[in-house]
Amino acid sequence: MIRIEHLHKRFGDVRAVDGVTFTAPDGAVTGLLGPNGAGKTTTLRMLYTLMRPDEGRILVDDVDAVTDPQGARLRLGVLPDQSGLYPRLTAREHIEYFGELQGITGADLRNRVDHLLKMLDMTSIADRRSAGYSHGERTKTALARAIVHNPKNVLLDEPTNGLDVMSTRAVREIIRRLKSEGHTVLFSSHVMQEVSALCDTIVVIARGKIVASGSPDDLRAQTGHQNLEDAFVALSGVDGVAS
Repeated sequence: MIRIEHLHKRFGDVRAVDGVTFTAPDGAVTGLLGPNGAGKTTTLRMLYTLMRPDEGRILVDDVDAVTDPQGARLRLGVLPDQSGLYPRLTAREHIEYFGELQGITGADLRNRVDHLLKMLDMTSIADRRSAGYSHGERTKTALARAIVHNPKNVLLDEPTNGLDVMSTRAVREIIRRLKSEGHTVLFSSHVMQEVSALCDTIVVIARGKIVASGSPDDLRAQTGHQNLEDAFVALSGVDGVAS
């Protein structure tokens, strides 16, 4: 479970995150939606300890991510907004490296790596250096290394961005499997069909604040819109779509 309580982050005079509070429970998929500049990526970066909040608490399975960032990281699998691959490593080497960082070795590690390569249709790039990968290939590699250690809490920032249809289907099945196994899944996406199909709860953030939360049906009922995209636009107060 992930709990965020009264989170604040300023950049100069700009309040990027202004009192954000929400819970992402075990065995559920929570979507974090917001327009550009809403504060959702900053919130995620603080959650996975890349940034330190000015105020507030972040609890990952009751571990305080502010006072014990390493303890929180051990309970997280993260697909960030930038994949950050090492260009000289292959996909297989990336996954193996992150598995070893989590203490996985030997046959167990090899089996996990082979399983992820097949599941995400990465066998053709498994032993090719990541320099020159397409955006989709980079995303799949970053996702595989994020979940190689079977983390209890998974954070995904735009997980299907740039993926082809089959890879997108594979990622969605991974999200459903993680949920069925009792994991906490928190992800952001601008694909409303994906959000509606996967999310148990949606948290809408705008101008650094939570402006709505609930199931997709709750948000539709709250706004009177049958289309989730229209409901999002109404709740966030912008004339556009999530990104």
